[in-house]
Amino acid sequence: MEACSEADRFLMNAAAKERLEILRTVEEFGAWRKENVGTLSLGFVPTMGGLHEGHLALVRRSLLENDLTVVSVFLNRTQFDSPADLEAYPADFEEDVAALAKLGVEAIFAPDYDAMYPDDYHYKVGESQSSAELEGEHRPGHFDGVLTVVLKLLNVVQATRAYFGEKDWQQLQLVKGMVEAFFLSTEIVACPTVRDEAGLALSSRNRRLSAQGIKIARRLNQILNTATSAEGAKRELQEAGFEVEYVADREGRRLAAVRLEGVRLIDNVQIR
Repeated sequence: MEACSEADRFLMNAAAKERLEILRTVEEFGAWRKENVGTLSLGFVPTMGGLHEGHLALVRRSLLENDLTVVSVFLNRTQFDSPADLEAYPADFEEDVAALAKLGVEAIFAPDYDAMYPDDYHYKVGESQSSAELEGEHRPGHFDGVLTVVLKLLNVVQATRAYFGEKDWQQLQLVKGMVEAFFLSTEIVACPTVRDEAGLALSSRNRRLSAQGIKIARRLNQILNTATSAEGAKRELQEAGFEVEYVADREGRRLAAVRLEGVRLIDNVQIR
């Protein structure tokens, strides 16, 4: 088969973008859903933008398993405990649209804050037990923001399946629990963490690391996998140059959050 020329690629990408609908309000999305979904299966991938190969792997899974796929791109400020962290989040909407159009998704739901929070976040959803530890302990209010926006998105999209990565393991468990507790019909599909060739979990935050920082960051997954205990992993991470927030073993997983060059990284592995 003859390889595509640059002109061919441009035309194909332009055609894909033309098919792709960008929906900015709940009402616009509802109208699109009513017109297009019907009895078809609908896959959903929620994101905050700054898409990388980890996000795109979720999208490909959805495209494989559903008739239609929608991706949300919404930088949810209610889940950020640090204004500086929110400001530094690396998002480029035009790049995200181009990547999603190339994959062939049918719609992007890209609301602004007022569309998602007409109540200005006066109403929120919380979990009263496991959300207070690990990420919840170090990021007060984080999971209230996460669960609230995920509940809103699931109610708006009404997807058959929604796809979440296992890198955010604690978040994944809380979302599953919320869906079960509130009798939501969307199936939550867990997808394996996507890593680079050295095992570093892909993350939008990785873009903020220097070349030397990337080399050190790759030690995170290696140490979590090889340390004989959580305490041993914490010591090794500190010796490797990380500022450790926590390392803990939960339900057969070893979870960690660290800081490196001012960038917060999380990861988890199955305990062997």
